Amino acid sequence: MTDAGAPETRTYGRSATLLTAAIAAAGIFTYLFFALASHSLDRVEYGELVVLWSAVFIAVSTLFRPVEQLLSRTVAELEAHGEPTGHALRVAGAIQLALGAAFVVIALALRGVLQDELLSGNETLYWVMIAAVLAFGASFYARGMLAGGRRFGFYASLLMIDGLGRFAFALAVAVGISESPDVVALGVVFGPALSLVVVPVALVRRRPAPRAVAGMTGDDSAGARFTLAKGSGFAAAVLVIMLSEQIFLNGGPLIVRGEEGAAAAGYIFNVLMVARAPVVLFQAVAASLLPHLTRLRSRGGERGAEGFQASVSLTIQVLAGLAAIATLVMAAIGPELMQIAFGDKFEYDRIDLVIVAIGMGFYLAAATLNQAALAQGQARRAAACWLVCAVGFIFWNLVPGTELFLRVELGFAGGAALLCGLLYAVYRQPRPRPGDEIEPGSPREIELRLAAGDEAA
Repeated sequence: MTDAGAPETRTYGRSATLLTAAIAAAGIFTYLFFALASHSLDRVEYGELVVLWSAVFIAVSTLFRPVEQLLSRTVAELEAHGEPTGHALRVAGAIQLALGAAFVVIALALRGVLQDELLSGNETLYWVMIAAVLAFGASFYARGMLAGGRRFGFYASLLMIDGLGRFAFALAVAVGISESPDVVALGVVFGPALSLVVVPVALVRRRPAPRAVAGMTGDDSAGARFTLAKGSGFAAAVLVIMLSEQIFLNGGPLIVRGEEGAAAAGYIFNVLMVARAPVVLFQAVAASLLPHLTRLRSRGGERGAEGFQASVSLTIQVLAGLAAIATLVMAAIGPELMQIAFGDKFEYDRIDLVIVAIGMGFYLAAATLNQAALAQGQARRAAACWLVCAVGFIFWNLVPGTELFLRVELGFAGGAALLCGLLYAVYRQPRPRPGDEIEPGSPREIELRLAAGDEAA
């Protein structure tokens, strides 16, 4: 007897593999973008670019990710029930437009603070920031639509075009086509804007609209209503995790910018790249790890539990080994490698790099335990762990007395270690909530894979 679902399963598997590869490639292009920019720009110019990037991503994560995540899950649910998705897409689009308009109004009202205080009086960077936030808002809407519809091939293309388009602007300055630092900054907005070329192609080639399932009417319809309150507990937990990741990875440069200026922000950004680059590449692993763990857990029984624990343990052991190697390399030749990667404009302290490398090991272990906790239906408990550590990271960096760079580095490493310990406790003593359970191939699994893609990009 032939399995009727086998072709669909194989197609889903191929698409998931393509998405994993695209997430990794997007992360590599992002790393190369900053590596070339660091070589091409002077200390202050590079620091201003770093501040721009950090501010854009914190704003985008706060404004647009909730709707993106909700849209991806809702579209997946609607298609699973055989319902049309037009209403959800229109409502999500209206919400994104309203949020974008509100951002523009606030950014214009605070122009003096943003342009003069945050962006060192650079008018071009101010307008790039506004345009980039709006472009990412549109891109995140497209990601939610494509991921919810399981159009992973188009989603992967969107990520690739985004990363490659941004990288092209840094390359243009690196090879001498242009000498303006503003050209590099334009890559921040051009990447997501260019990626939108995927959308009309996806719409032209979209599948026929599904017909409603017989007997499903009124409030029984999965698409009866599309609101931000829909699935709010799980969606809020995912958002808290994603915002906390942004605080760990992008908060440090903004804190340093406020106290020491743009050049110092560029320095700490490069130091944190020792952790950021492996973390970004790990998102590709995370995009595959979560489905693998959910499938092991769904098997039930002793065999499934043993496979689940073995997968988590093996992943952590591999990551611990890589972190140990990275720490030894940073201790031996870290400053020299950093100058090869990012240029000789900064003098890197060996102990700074070692601290961040150790923190990277804890952070990657925590990210693995986070995927395990999510697969166990522990989204809200995991989010609480992230929130505690992110808030603690902020307060630690606001306490005077320690040298600023060391404060950020110790905050990252200590916060990652604490996060790892808290998530390990959640993983070892799960108390799943029925509303947070993740089924293999479910809309919630797609939502979390989408989150991994966002972090990498």
